[in-house]
Amino acid sequence: MPILPGLVRYDEVAAGIINHALRFTAPVTRRQYIYPARHFAADSNDASLPPMGLRVRLKASVDLSRFGPQSQVLLRALQTYGMILADNGSPWYVTGAPNVGWDDDDMHQLQTLHGADFEVVDTSSLTSG
Repeated sequence: MPILPGLVRYDEVAAGIINHALRFTAPVTRRQYIYPARHFAADSNDASLPPMGLRVRLKASVDLSRFGPQSQVLLRALQTYGMILADNGSPWYVTGAPNVGWDDDDMHQLQTLHGADFEVVDTSSLTSG
């Protein structure tokens, strides 16, 4: 999957809105992919592992008020558009474009989220066109 379209970009956060899905990573994935992904990066066929392209959305019940302003912009995007598993890496890691404007303390609050805060989005009706 292309990297740039799924990055969190500072200009969007500063404007107060991200209007697209974000990309995220997981430490171990399945040897499978679903649209919009076009590759897998694993040797395991274990059905308990996520495939590349898996889309998840932050549950509407997650209280955003405990997060800082930059995190809240990102979290609203995750509640609306979700995020797509795009690579192997750190668990639940959302990739951002570098910028000196990021408030690291604010963004580190995202580490308090857990997998149970997300729901899988059924994308089986989507096709590659």
